[in-house]
Amino acid sequence: MRTLCPNFEREDALETVLEVPIPEEMFNSMGSNVALRWQNMSTWMKAQTSDKWSSPIIAGRYNELSFLLFIVGSPLIPLQVQVDSSVPRPVRHSSIEASTAKYIVQQYIAATGGPPALSSFHSMCAIGQVKISASEFHQGDTNAKEKSAEEAGGFVLWQKDPDLWCLELLVSGCKVISGSNGNISWRQCSNENTPVAKGPARPLRRFLQGLDPRSTANLFLDAVCIGEKIINEDDCFILKLDASQAALDAQSTSKYEIIHHTLWGYFSQRSGLMVKFEDSRLLTVKTKEDDDGVFWETSAETMIEDYNYVDGVNIAHSGKTFVTVYRYGEQSANHKRELQELWKLEEVNFNVWGLSSEFFMPPSSPKQ
Repeated sequence: MRTLCPNFEREDALETVLEVPIPEEMFNSMGSNVALRWQNMSTWMKAQTSDKWSSPIIAGRYNELSFLLFIVGSPLIPLQVQVDSSVPRPVRHSSIEASTAKYIVQQYIAATGGPPALSSFHSMCAIGQVKISASEFHQGDTNAKEKSAEEAGGFVLWQKDPDLWCLELLVSGCKVISGSNGNISWRQCSNENTPVAKGPARPLRRFLQGLDPRSTANLFLDAVCIGEKIINEDDCFILKLDASQAALDAQSTSKYEIIHHTLWGYFSQRSGLMVKFEDSRLLTVKTKEDDDGVFWETSAETMIEDYNYVDGVNIAHSGKTFVTVYRYGEQSANHKRELQELWKLEEVNFNVWGLSSEFFMPPSSPKQ
């Protein structure tokens, strides 16, 4: 991945470090030679001004990219995950399903490095690349018309105990910054006119795709085991977790209501590792006070692959996420859209020196 950009103002100056490294594929698509590619990238960076957003073509393009990045690139999980060193919890007075789930989680902890390794890191930085593709919204169950081109990009993800994190995701020239300072979670698109969206502190779904075993273990300690299923010829236990009504109410607003959000984890009986993560959310958006609104149902499943050890912690380095979005209701025809993300980690570092809490503060909202 490209991490440095030449200084076009002075030839003898040091190269500029890119805030978000970009994949070679994205860089190569910017021109026929290296010099032209860097010049085109520089032109694009200087063009991120408010007057450019008045163009319907540019605005439509970035609205589409923002939708992709919000839905598949940076979704949040409705449950606050408590990160602590004492992961095990008592099974006394638990049901058989809950006790079984806690046993499966203990096997997962052992498979990802064990308690000493998982409690040894207090911050993290991960760099990776993504490829996102999507169909158009189409009616009912008709076959989706896939877009021919994939949107390529890269991301940088920072994390610090207990619940601070920040994601910078850049895809095809559109950038989303999302994070949590422990009190609120926030998200903003690269369009400077876009206000900062804020809500209750919540974890990023990407952490639970095999990147942060400690958060995954703490999350599923409250789950129940609902059975078994074969995933890619691997017998797996299924753990299920429903968001509480209090958690759903805390995230609902006057404009929309979250009706349910359910999560499933599929843990290999052979390796103990989580090989699939799935979640489903249903919410209603009210367009008028006197109607039932429009329902949006989002289902996402991630196949988790390529586990490798980093400083004693076994984390997944690649995977595929498939997302299906349904929109229906009295005021909207039944529509369906399918999205896909291929992701790969290029670099992971634990215990990042000098990472302060101020780094995770939300940006200021633009002045109107």
